[in-house]
Amino acid sequence: MESRVPSESASPGGAATSGPRPADREGLLQQSREFLDFFWDIAKPEQETRLEATEKLLAYLRARPQGPERKYALKRLITGLGVGRETARPCYSLALAQLLQSFEDIPLCSVLQQIQEKHDLQKVKKAMMRPALFANLFGVLALFQSGRLVKDSEALLKSVKLLQNLAQHHNHLQEQPQKALVDILSEVPAATLQAILPKVLKADLNSVLGSPEHLQLFLLAQQKVPEKLKELIGPVNLFSDENIPRLVNVLKTAAASVKKERKLPAVALDLLRLSLQEGKFPRFWKEVVEQGLLKKQFWPASYLCFRLLGAALPLLSEEQLPLVMQGDLIRHFGEHMVTAKLPKQFKFAPEMNEYVGAFLEGCRDDPERQLAVVVAFTRITNQGLPVLPTFWRVVRSLSPRALKGYVAWLQTTFLQPDLDSLVDFSTSNQKKAQDASLHGPERAVFRLRKWVILRLVSTVDALHAEKEDDLIEEVARFCFFHSFFETKKPTSQIPETEQQFSFPLESRTREVVSSAFFSLLQTVSTQFRLAPARTPDGQPWTHRLVQFADLLLNHSRNVTPLTPFTTQQRQAWDRMLQTLKELEACSAEAKAKASAFQHLLFLVGIYLFKSPADSCELLADIQTCIQKSLGEKPRRTRSKAATPQEPPWVEVLVEILLALLAQPSHLMRQVARTVFSHVCVHLTPRALQLILDVLNPEKSADEDNVVVTDDSEKQSESGEDKSSDSEDDRPSASEDDSDDEDSNEEDRDGDVDQGFREQLMAVLQAGKALGAVDGEDDGDEELGDEAMMALDENLASLFAEQKLRIQARRDEKNKLRKEKVLRRDFQIRVLDLIEVLVTKQPENPLVLELLEPLLDVIRRSMRTSSSKQEQDLLHKTARIFTHHLCRSRHYCHDVGRGVGALYAQVERLVQQAGRQVDASLSLYYFNAALYLLRVLKGNSTAATVCKPQKKEKAGPKPGGPKASGGLDLSLVTPIFSSALTSFLTKRNSPLTVPMFLSLFSRHPVLCKSLLPVVIQHVTGQARPRHQAQACVLLQKALPTRELRLCFEDPEWEQLVSQILVKVTENLRTLGEAQSKSEQQQELSSLGLLNTLLRTVHQEKLTVDLTGVLGVLQSQQQRLLPGGDSASCSRLCNLYWQAMKALGVQRPKSEKKEAREVPKVMQSPLSTKRKKKGFLPETKKRKKQTLEGAALVEEAKPTTSGGDQPPSTGKRRRRKRKAQGSTQANGTPATKRPAPEAMTPSAPAKTPKLQEKQQPSQVNGARPASPAAPAGRKQPQKDLPEKGVSGKSPQSALPRKKARLSLASRSPTLLQSGAKRKKASLKKARKP
Repeated sequence: MESRVPSESASPGGAATSGPRPADREGLLQQSREFLDFFWDIAKPEQETRLEATEKLLAYLRARPQGPERKYALKRLITGLGVGRETARPCYSLALAQLLQSFEDIPLCSVLQQIQEKHDLQKVKKAMMRPALFANLFGVLALFQSGRLVKDSEALLKSVKLLQNLAQHHNHLQEQPQKALVDILSEVPAATLQAILPKVLKADLNSVLGSPEHLQLFLLAQQKVPEKLKELIGPVNLFSDENIPRLVNVLKTAAASVKKERKLPAVALDLLRLSLQEGKFPRFWKEVVEQGLLKKQFWPASYLCFRLLGAALPLLSEEQLPLVMQGDLIRHFGEHMVTAKLPKQFKFAPEMNEYVGAFLEGCRDDPERQLAVVVAFTRITNQGLPVLPTFWRVVRSLSPRALKGYVAWLQTTFLQPDLDSLVDFSTSNQKKAQDASLHGPERAVFRLRKWVILRLVSTVDALHAEKEDDLIEEVARFCFFHSFFETKKPTSQIPETEQQFSFPLESRTREVVSSAFFSLLQTVSTQFRLAPARTPDGQPWTHRLVQFADLLLNHSRNVTPLTPFTTQQRQAWDRMLQTLKELEACSAEAKAKASAFQHLLFLVGIYLFKSPADSCELLADIQTCIQKSLGEKPRRTRSKAATPQEPPWVEVLVEILLALLAQPSHLMRQVARTVFSHVCVHLTPRALQLILDVLNPEKSADEDNVVVTDDSEKQSESGEDKSSDSEDDRPSASEDDSDDEDSNEEDRDGDVDQGFREQLMAVLQAGKALGAVDGEDDGDEELGDEAMMALDENLASLFAEQKLRIQARRDEKNKLRKEKVLRRDFQIRVLDLIEVLVTKQPENPLVLELLEPLLDVIRRSMRTSSSKQEQDLLHKTARIFTHHLCRSRHYCHDVGRGVGALYAQVERLVQQAGRQVDASLSLYYFNAALYLLRVLKGNSTAATVCKPQKKEKAGPKPGGPKASGGLDLSLVTPIFSSALTSFLTKRNSPLTVPMFLSLFSRHPVLCKSLLPVVIQHVTGQARPRHQAQACVLLQKALPTRELRLCFEDPEWEQLVSQILVKVTENLRTLGEAQSKSEQQQELSSLGLLNTLLRTVHQEKLTVDLTGVLGVLQSQQQRLLPGGDSASCSRLCNLYWQAMKALGVQRPKSEKKEAREVPKVMQSPLSTKRKKKGFLPETKKRKKQTLEGAALVEEAKPTTSGGDQPPSTGKRRRRKRKAQGSTQANGTPATKRPAPEAMTPSAPAKTPKLQEKQQPSQVNGARPASPAAPAGRKQPQKDLPEKGVSGKSPQSALPRKKARLSLASRSPTLLQSGAKRKKASLKKARKP
């Protein structure tokens, strides 16, 4: 918020304090406070607030064009230009510009004069010089931003003169006045500039080259009025030999001035345009940019050169582009991209991407220039590796013609790399390396080819969305051919055979091309799940690749596969093509399944070139499965084999899909998921067991039919390449080596076994090295040289063997660890098939067989979830189990003859839930049991029985077999009864209250059967904690409507009475809790009692409440002292809530006495200073005055006692307030008895009467207490001994009278309260 300067605070109108006061000044202030708040909002830091305040101010002034507000606003804004806060000055300047733009009748000269008078530089004090300077500067900028300054020549000349005067104060303003002058003169017409130029520009070249602002002014005049400039200064050659060093210094200064803004100075861009205009661009670029600025070793100057390069791209022709794209500057830019890797280090690459993207968007009609720039940036390499990323997004802006040319250039570079045409460089760390292999051409060619092939594939990623099928096919054919084939003899029918290599293609390069090709296949197949990617002729896109591969195989004279096909493999290929033709001729019903099988055949057929032996067997099995699947009826869910020897086709296909999932290919993972979604309807128990065996570690470890593979070799090769690129990581690698050495030493020490020690002792004894130990007579003998040499050889061979054994053990450990990692990764991928089955076929009975295997995976993963991979497996399994299985809307409705097995499974799951150690794990087992109950309840055999119930009217219905659906309560009740008993008796049970509440809410009939178990544990020998849990279960279950419908009215009343008796027995020890569990038991008992009383009142049950009331009133004395803890206060609240439901109201005196206990220990002064509450600002002073006067009046009669402390008046006010309330009720004021005087036979009030009495309490009257004096009338009658109604213990007639008397008494209470307030105000005002 802007600080109020003295002039503003004393004079809101903005006028000076001296002189005559304006006639409308007071009227202006009284007219609108909103108008004055505009100026405060204008200076706020939030931009939205400033703009909104400016718009509102202008709208306010437009509505009053002739009023005094406009004059005040102008003065106020001019004053705000010189405020002390720097952030507020531009705000006032912008508002002033908007004001001048909206009201053009305000003369600019007068505004400029007011600015100079208000902020006079000659009269201002030295301490206020800086704000005054900025006020004048922002005032001129406001005139310029209004758009009227260039039209007013007089104001323009005065503004220019003022800016020239401000330029002399360089310490405060620096180059800001010169920059403002250049901005203003760039907008004026040529004639005006011609007249002003002699006044602003000196006829001296030294002055022109002295600062960037003067040089920019010179370039502006050179562009607009060259004749006048030539007349003023004469002919000037800025790019002469003597002027170039001065230009370099000026540009360096300009680069430093925009260091924080990170933008290109305008003077540099004007120099670039001038050099292009005069035809001296090569000289400017070579001598000024590369030989001048670039040699300064000043990063702001380097960034200026980079920005100049990006800005020059649209201005250069195709012949001029090689000059800037092949020099020292572009090499320096590449080195910056390689070395700028730290997080906090400035990276220029995003800014250069914007320059190049803008250039490509601007010249889409010139593909030659587009191609030249993209190729030039691609040629910037670091030891053969281009510095640009392979996913350079600006390539998407290329025109189709330029993109086709770029793809052709990439292919040519891959085939025949031209290392001489590259702008190659090495970093300082690379130059220090003495390894000759890092500088050879073979390494540079490999790095270049690897980048080019990845660049081609990433180009297809962008093309796939644009449907450039021809270009996609060209890239795919190129990658496929050079992955698996080589040319024997060129032919025109296969264009790829005519491509020659300048450097031979290495095997590791072919592996890179092969992996890139399958990545391309994945890109093309991403949309297969929605719709297969198809070509314009209607065929699947991958069908073209299969046709191309068949063409290559048929031209064996011209091309040959790298791994030649055997006769069996070639027959498998031919059978695959025949099967594809049969799939194309399928009916429309089986089209989706045929399409999935087509996609699978395509990919496995292409994998035949990568691994012929494995893919050949897969192709044969897939073709057999396809033939059998298309011949079967789709409705069969459990197919059997035709012969005992031959397994069903689904099982074979599942094994094939598992084999595909074992490969580290995301594409194969997608294909397996898609195919399985079409065949899961035919799944058999044996096929499902094949999937579940993978998740079982005991069975999956013994099976060898599925081999999990990885890309460790490829990763090691790529790791070697990455290690050579990052030299900064070598120190950390040395640290890792030292750590490895330490661990090796520990392993060596730990691996020394007793056998090795015995062998060592034998060798030493054989060499007589231990002769001194065996006998003292041989101690003086020494071994000869030959014996020592033989002993050394034996020891060396022994330690060498031991080292090999240690290394073998270590390798075995690493192998086992890698196998475990691969097995976990394989299990995560196999979970995709389970997720597909649960999602696509939730009503399949086989889904029920997934429960226990998934629970086993969750249990094992929760035990050993240390690694990230284990956590991923756990999270995915838990997500499938919870969201896709247990919470699914659809489930199996026809379990057939497996009902008995399901009941046994429910019992097994519930028992396992009770045996777990962790409650979170037990929750999964319990939810599985609830899911099976849901399946049993919704079984189709019981659906016909439940249909007639819908026609009956809603109301209480008896519980029975109809209400339980397909559940057999005789089987289910003992299962959960034992679990509930264990939960309520066992000390540490993993079962929790929410589990059983979920069971009760889903199956209320089962809840009815389990309620006796819960009621039994409310009291008795159970632990207090278990009693509390039983009370919570009853408290949450009883209010549910579903449970109420399972009981007849007499049964329900009997149940409530039974629970009430149990709770009453618990409440006899209320207030005697010593431990935390006992306190929780008391709270739960009172909460259950409140629930019961609420149920009795709502349903109007005939239940005897006298016993409960008597027990509660007998325990009242124990709750009176209370405590400071939250549990004690909560216990009291629950107690009085129950008493209120029984008709006994909580006395207000108890609350006040509880509050006054700490006040007794305080001094009277402290109670006087204690803040009573929040008051509005406008009433604080008035209220304090009234309270002080009241205190004085009330303190006068109480000062007679000599030893008494000064009274605060609170007790007297409280007494008077009590007297007023009793008098208002029509009874004389008497002393209120203590709360202990409440008799146990006090009548219980109804809840409705208490609700009616609450407004009177708020209005200031205190209702009758249960411990009222004998003189006060008691309208209630005593409670009868038997047959108390559940609604209220009192009769209806006295309750009605009480309501009438209370309603008629309310207005008088309001009036009496208002009269007492007026009387107190009058007393306070008396002197």
